[in-house]
Amino acid sequence: MADRPNVLILMSDEHRFDVCGFGGNRVVRTPNLDRLAEEAVVFTNAYTPSPVCIPARQCIASGKYPRTCGVERFGEDLPPNSPTFARCFSEQGYQTAACGKLHHLGIDQMQGWQYRVAGDLEVSVPAYLKQSGRDPQAAYQFDMSVKWDDKKEILRAGPGDPPHAREDRLTVAGAKNFIHKYFVDSFYDRARRDRPLMLYVGLQNPHYPYMAGQKLFDYYLNRVEPYENTKPSEHPFLGRCSNCPPLIIGRDVTLREVKRAMAAYYANVETVDEQIGQILTALWEAGEDPDRWLIIYTSDHGEMLGEHSIWEKQRFYEGSVRVPLFIRWPGHFAARRCEKNVNLVDLYATLCGLCGIQPAEGLESRSLTGLLEGNEADWENETMSQWGGTNLMIKRDALKYHYYSTDGSELLFDLEADPQENEDFSRDPAFREIMEEFRKKRRAAGF
Repeated sequence: MADRPNVLILMSDEHRFDVCGFGGNRVVRTPNLDRLAEEAVVFTNAYTPSPVCIPARQCIASGKYPRTCGVERFGEDLPPNSPTFARCFSEQGYQTAACGKLHHLGIDQMQGWQYRVAGDLEVSVPAYLKQSGRDPQAAYQFDMSVKWDDKKEILRAGPGDPPHAREDRLTVAGAKNFIHKYFVDSFYDRARRDRPLMLYVGLQNPHYPYMAGQKLFDYYLNRVEPYENTKPSEHPFLGRCSNCPPLIIGRDVTLREVKRAMAAYYANVETVDEQIGQILTALWEAGEDPDRWLIIYTSDHGEMLGEHSIWEKQRFYEGSVRVPLFIRWPGHFAARRCEKNVNLVDLYATLCGLCGIQPAEGLESRSLTGLLEGNEADWENETMSQWGGTNLMIKRDALKYHYYSTDGSELLFDLEADPQENEDFSRDPAFREIMEEFRKKRRAAGF
C-alpha cells in the first residue's frame, strides 16, 4: 500500500465561501489556506448537501443526501455501523483518526474512525432511546430556550473567548500530539509509518457566537464592511432565520453592531487559518512532506452574515449553502479553478477513487476525479441541497430552484442575471420548460 497517499481532511464550521483569500476576499488574512489553494483544484461552485451542521456532516460521511441517509434535521444521526467513508478506509488498510467535531449524537460515536481525539462526543437521550430500540419513535427536540436569537448574538458580539474556541485549541493540541505519536514516537519507538493515514481535523470556528480574541477583533473592526445586498425576502422562510426576523441596519441594529459581529467572524476565520498552519507545521516537524499528502479543505455550510438582513445558515442563499472547497495533491493534479456545480457528498466517492478504496454500495456521491484532471465535458452540472425534510434546492448551471413543501411554494433564481438573488423567475414564461424539468427532479428526490 506504499502508493496510497496519506490524506488530510481539514474542515471548519460555518465558513462562508467568500471570506477567504483564495475566494477573492481582500480583507481577511488566510495565508496558510491561500498557499494550499495555490497548488490545488479550487471548486468555486461547491454546495453543502444541507445548510445545517448535523445533516451536512452525516451526508458527507455517508455519501448520501439527507432524505436517503435518514438525517434530515438537527439532532438525528446515522444508524450504528453505517458504511461511512471512514469505515471503508479503516477496513481496507488505512489508519483513520478524527480530531475535533464530527457532530454525532447517536450510539455509534466512532462511525468507522479508529481514533477520536478531542472531539464532541455526546450521545443524546432521544438518539439512545431510538437506536437502542427502547423507544423507536423517540425524536430529538432542540430546546430553543438555550438559543439566543440572532439579534442578541449581534448585540453581544465583541472580544471574548467562547467555549468553541477553547475546544478548537484542544483539538489542535490533540491533532499535533497524534501526529507526533504516529510518525515519531521517540519515547517507545512505535511509530507506524508503514500504513497510510487518513487524518481529519474538524474545527468549530468561525461558528457564532461572534466573539474573538481582542487583537484580531480590533484589527478587523474598522476594515469589515456589511454586504450591500441587505434586501430581505418576502418569502416566509427565506425572509427570516431560526427564531429571528430580518435585522435591518438602522432599525433593528446599528451599523457599528453589525461590523462588530462581522469583525469577530473574520477574526475567527483567521484563527482557523493559523491553526491549520500549526497542523501543517506539525506534519513537517514529524518528517512528513505535506506536498506528498492529499489535502482537502472545506466547511459544512456557510453563514449569511447579514446579507439579505439575516444571519446564520439554513437558507438556500449562496452565503448559506455554498462552501469553500479545494483538493490539493501536487504532482497528480494541476492547480486550477473548476466552476462546475459539485457537492460535499461527492467527497466520499472521490476519496475512495483516489486512494484505491472500494466504496459502499448505494451512494449518491459522484467522483470528482475527472474534474480534478480537467475533464469537464461529461460532468452533469447539477447538484442539490435539502433541509428539514421539507425544503429542497436544485442548482443546474446558474439556475437555482427552491421548493418548500410546507406551503408548496417555488422560487427560481438566475445567478447570471441576478447574482444577488433578489428576483424570482419561477413565473416567468421564459422559464416554464425548465421549471417543469426541475419539478420532475424534485419528485424523483422524494419531495
